[in-house]
Amino acid sequence: MCHKCAISGLRVLSGFRCSTAAAVSSKRFISIPKTYKAAVVTNHGEQFKIIDRETPAPKKGEVLVKIHASGCCHTDVHAIDGDWPVKSKLPLTPGHEGAGEVMAVGSDVANVRVGDRVGMAWLYSACGECEHCVAGWETLCTKQQNCGYSVDGALQQYAIAAASHVVKIPDAVSYVQAAPVLCAGVTTYKGLKETEVKPGQFVSIIGAGGGLGHLAVQYARAMGMRVIAVDIGKTDYTTSLGAELSVDATDSSCVEKITKYTDGGCHGVLCLATSTPAFAMATNLARRRGTVVHVGLPPGTFPVPIFDVVLKRVSIRGSIVGTRTDLQEALDFAARGLVKVDVKTEPLSNINSIFDRLRAGRINGRVAIIP
Repeated sequence: MCHKCAISGLRVLSGFRCSTAAAVSSKRFISIPKTYKAAVVTNHGEQFKIIDRETPAPKKGEVLVKIHASGCCHTDVHAIDGDWPVKSKLPLTPGHEGAGEVMAVGSDVANVRVGDRVGMAWLYSACGECEHCVAGWETLCTKQQNCGYSVDGALQQYAIAAASHVVKIPDAVSYVQAAPVLCAGVTTYKGLKETEVKPGQFVSIIGAGGGLGHLAVQYARAMGMRVIAVDIGKTDYTTSLGAELSVDATDSSCVEKITKYTDGGCHGVLCLATSTPAFAMATNLARRRGTVVHVGLPPGTFPVPIFDVVLKRVSIRGSIVGTRTDLQEALDFAARGLVKVDVKTEPLSNINSIFDRLRAGRINGRVAIIP
């Protein structure tokens, strides 16, 4: 039975292979509906509409994933609002934290099988041939496609993904826990690696109580770093996550307190916040020869205190998500119980309310949609 038959409502028998579907896990039947629900924005700045879509059959190099949980990221807000210099495609189904089950695969796909638990992340695909890909920096590939931005993403019940770039989810991690790791988790984990902070050294995390920050604190702790948390009104929360010192960003002596506690400033600073004062603070918190890594992407530009950068020999870097290897490592931390996402679940029908709360900064931790 071919996958086209399955799309029409029939079942794909386990172990059977044809020109459009690969073998499924033994002793399993896979049922694929004719249509499914998807969240779509037609024009930038508009509200979502929930529509019915015809379920596609995967082509060569593709897999069809049934989404069990899809995290909501602030990048999705930029995608649908269209406020970044590079606009997303339209119409658009956003979402790049999709965790689900492979339901069908293209005829040439061999790295994943029907029934595998996989994640769809921001890096939808890369060319695999340019200097960046060959050097292990596929996130810098100029031909990359981005899930939920240049191609439709995971805020729907079923999604097509590039077989080469789905990542297998460990059995020990639930779909709901895995979804936010696919962006928030790997982004902070990679950013921490970019600080080059060694075990026993200080890292300051600005925005430590947010959706990314609460994971960054846990990853930093698991990596042996001494964590200094900075956020507004969340000192108790960040301390409970494992921060050695938590300081409120509105405290006028914030930098002074941290500099004194660390005896000269932090070896690394991870800035996850998106406010201009946070960017300036990041440089001030770095000790001599320290490294500042910026992850947050607010619109516009921010000032750099060049005198301090030169005098202290501070390195400033940008970091965007992570490679497939970084993602597998990030999921492994979760599988070993060293990182746990503060996540709540909501139905797809709540999507406009969720995104209104995201814009207003009224979501602690992460929201995962169960489509």
